[in-house]
Amino acid sequence: MGSFNTSFGEGFILVGFSDWPQLELILFIYISIFYSLTLFGNTTIIILSQLDSRLHTPMYFFLCHLSFLDLCYTTSTVPQMLINLSGFDRTISYGGCVAQLIISLSLGGTECILLVAMAIDRYAAVCRPLHYTTIMHPLLCQSLAIVSWVGGLINSLIQTGLMVTLPLCGLHYLNHFFCEMPVLLKLVCKDTRRTEGNFFLSVAIILVFPVALILGSYAHIARAVLRIKSMAGRRKAFGTCGSHLLVVCFFYGSAMYTYLQPTGSYSESEGKFVALFYTIITPMLNPLIYTLRNKDVKGALWKVLGRDKDSR
Repeated sequence: MGSFNTSFGEGFILVGFSDWPQLELILFIYISIFYSLTLFGNTTIIILSQLDSRLHTPMYFFLCHLSFLDLCYTTSTVPQMLINLSGFDRTISYGGCVAQLIISLSLGGTECILLVAMAIDRYAAVCRPLHYTTIMHPLLCQSLAIVSWVGGLINSLIQTGLMVTLPLCGLHYLNHFFCEMPVLLKLVCKDTRRTEGNFFLSVAIILVFPVALILGSYAHIARAVLRIKSMAGRRKAFGTCGSHLLVVCFFYGSAMYTYLQPTGSYSESEGKFVALFYTIITPMLNPLIYTLRNKDVKGALWKVLGRDKDSR
């Protein structure tokens, strides 16, 4: 690849998956299907949670926020990725790249904090069932949601602010399908050790600290579940927490792989496929994970479709 003879102010070329041309058509088809399923699944959860009074609970309040987050996150990257895969346009302006960086980091940071709020909800449901409605008061739920969104935005502005002050040089090719921090750091042409230290601290706060809180809450939940005598009670408790724990593993596992490794050891080729996981797969799976074995959501769906089982 030759050099791109314009200033960085004029933008970048996103390599995407053009270095695997045999995969582009297959990826275009699958990603289009997955994106459609993501839009349908997450929109369905939001609509059902608003229409059915049985779903007006803290758990579904947070699930609505998670679904809206997933809709925004995939939409911030996937449409451009599909254009890239079709070969029509592989460029992105510098302003567009910065905007995409701010949006993706903000939404990712928000999800980090929101998953902690959902863990608090599960802790209250399992460990403090008699005081659940008092603890998970609507005001607390709204406050936790606001903290999630504001915290994600602040984290994004800090990281993006650090990024835009760095001098970029070399080729104007980004070996990725969207503007992501580890790939942009590869273009920095000065010693980045101090900056990487600042990034690592910021990422540790938004990733490691929430994971520690979630694991702590699940340690208490596990102890509470083991004290339950009946198997039916244990199954119900595990069922109510298992979905959230699965989402936590998917989200934090892929995010930590991408953001908690030195820039020098970051593989752009591997990074692209890992990014597919948390930009496409996880947002599509979240509605399924939370609803597949959930009687409340199934009941709400039948009710909306005019086939309410309770009325039979």
